[in-house]
Amino acid sequence: MIKTIDDIFHPRSIAVVGASQNTRSHGYQYLRFLIDSGYRGCIYPVNPRDMDILGLQTYPALEEIPGNVDYVICCINATLVVDLLRQCARKKVKAVHLFTAQLSETGDEKACHLEEEIKKEAKKLGIRLLGPNCMGIYYPRERIAFNHDLCMEPGSIGAIVQSGGLAGEIVRLATLRGVRFSKVVSYGNAADLNETDFLEYFMWDNETKVILMYIEGTRNGREFFKALRRATKIKPVIILKGGRSKAGIKSVASHTASMAGSIDTWQVVFQQAKAVQAKSLNELVDLSVAFYFLPPITGKQVGIAGGGGGKSVLSSDEYEEAGLEVIPIPEEIMKFLESKNPKITRWLGNPVDASILASLNIKSVDIIRCMAESPVFDLLSINASEDSLFFKELWIEFIESDVNGCLMIHKERLKPVVAVVGNPEMDASQVENWRWQALFRMREQLIKEGIPVFSCPGRAAAAISKLVDYYTYQKKARRDHKC
Repeated sequence: MIKTIDDIFHPRSIAVVGASQNTRSHGYQYLRFLIDSGYRGCIYPVNPRDMDILGLQTYPALEEIPGNVDYVICCINATLVVDLLRQCARKKVKAVHLFTAQLSETGDEKACHLEEEIKKEAKKLGIRLLGPNCMGIYYPRERIAFNHDLCMEPGSIGAIVQSGGLAGEIVRLATLRGVRFSKVVSYGNAADLNETDFLEYFMWDNETKVILMYIEGTRNGREFFKALRRATKIKPVIILKGGRSKAGIKSVASHTASMAGSIDTWQVVFQQAKAVQAKSLNELVDLSVAFYFLPPITGKQVGIAGGGGGKSVLSSDEYEEAGLEVIPIPEEIMKFLESKNPKITRWLGNPVDASILASLNIKSVDIIRCMAESPVFDLLSINASEDSLFFKELWIEFIESDVNGCLMIHKERLKPVVAVVGNPEMDASQVENWRWQALFRMREQLIKEGIPVFSCPGRAAAAISKLVDYYTYQKKARRDHKC
């Protein structure tokens, strides 16, 4: 099975059946995705009515392609798929991606019967199916993509996504935060290859260090649980379960025809398997950022710096409510800073309220360095605050000091560090605002240097807490196993 899926990710040639000159057609889109992504293998458009599509010679039938075909992307009507599979068998094609939809996800009896017929025919012919009703694969190293604007820089996050639309959205949202992907698969109705098969593959894939999953349901819960439990012992598995409410469960049936199951059952499965559970798309992306950039932290003691008094208070609340510890500033740091300015000990604490530093002639980067060099903190969180009474130049100077503190810690590898920059409510309507521009520029600088950036302390705290819990459990499990 692992070799079968690996072959799907490494095709030397791809045929797009249903390719068309119609720019609104899915066949045209897939052909364009492969060309625009820079796929280096052979691309064969198949359409009996066109001679040339996007500058590529077009073939009237799959069997008329002169070379070998490793992988077929099917964009034709479902009623034509069985005949296509027979052509694939004669052409010795091993795998077919069925973008084709309107099958079992519709709930229609005839459509369900047709999907079952397609599944049986593929099995008889020895052809593996991806889908139907899915976007297929995204593999930056081979320059294969299921959309035109996906980043071609490879990384180490692998994603298994039942939904096609969400697969693209997850990649885009995480990419904006600096995350890069090893491989992504959108698998839809899972008539053949399913979530368990892909989980087995990704757990042994050397290019993948962290696995993301969006799953709506499964047809074999026992096998999935066994695979999930094995996978989490090897690498983190972060899961967002779709269909947690009554309305959501109903939607699952019409989306991918999966058996959603009760959320209580799924939560038990995730807890027992030690998977990292996300409750929303935003949290799934936040967790991908944390696990992608941060090392395996097992300590809970957090040092917080930057931001004004109100943000410091809320940061304390949100980190402790997430199960982390906001401990006092160590005495040796207090004594050192007191030698710089005796007044500092009257207010200095953890979090460090940066709004008072201006009057004390102490830069926040100096305090951040002291905290980073202290062994009592397991992690630092730096708030680049946007609320201040200072005029533009001085405000930017203070924010830059916080950002420089982050960069210093990261470059000197003093301590794991996260940055909280901006506000989730800031949007494109504010792009002309100088504060927005400054925060955006600094956010991009931090991301470029490989520092995890969050939009608010609460989201940072929630992601870090789950990361610490995962690595703490795995460390204990390995220690117990040795005993």
